Amino acid sequence: MGSPKADFADAMVDELSTRIGDLGKDAAQIVWQPIYWADVLEQRELSYFKHSQAQHDLHFPALRQFILTAFGDASAYRQVSGNAHTAYADIHAKVSSAIATVYADDLESQDMPMLILAHSLGGHIISNYIWDAQQAENPELSAFENMQCLAGLVTFGCNIPMFTFAHQDVQPITFPPSNLAGNLKAKAQWLNYYDADDVLAYPLKTINDKYDQVVDADIAIQVGGVFSSWNPLSHDHYWTDNDFTKPVAQFISRFL
Repeated sequence: MGSPKADFADAMVDELSTRIGDLGKDAAQIVWQPIYWADVLEQRELSYFKHSQAQHDLHFPALRQFILTAFGDASAYRQVSGNAHTAYADIHAKVSSAIATVYADDLESQDMPMLILAHSLGGHIISNYIWDAQQAENPELSAFENMQCLAGLVTFGCNIPMFTFAHQDVQPITFPPSNLAGNLKAKAQWLNYYDADDVLAYPLKTINDKYDQVVDADIAIQVGGVFSSWNPLSHDHYWTDNDFTKPVAQFISRFL
């Protein structure tokens, strides 16, 4: 959420690759594909903010801009019946394009295991994307593109619970996917990392019994430095924190 740069994942990818190499695994086997969707909404949000700020005396402008871009993303990302031209559809198109690019350019039609790392609202987005794919599998797409090769899901700073209260019967995705190869099912895990000081991050297993079955673990960690580890600023500090990257590198290495 907010206004990340297009290179938002670079530092995490570099650190995880180094850690995986230190574990004696070949990180070059991994095809990394960040999914950048902030530009779907950023210009609309900032245009409104600048226009309003120019005409009105709005206090706390930096905080207002953060709230507008962060929570504007969350409020704009919702499924609207009968309208394909929505933020929901546009963001999912970004996800679909990224997955298709990986498959076409790097996998050469092999059904390789897919591992997803999703931060904050990204966890909700990828959960919805997987759900949609599982409810209406596209026969023109590969198993990889239909999310049937999903062998690992790592959510961090995740706020999926905030989006469940509108529903009486909250259903999680099917994980592992029913068609996942047996050797990968044995390794498959959904791991959810959260910092107790991060007010935008929540456990997932406690949503209901069904989530308890598909999420393997809610893992409390402490991220950030002296100025952020003890307060809500920790939300943006998972990416290269040792408490996060060390176990995630170990998890990824299981598939190499």
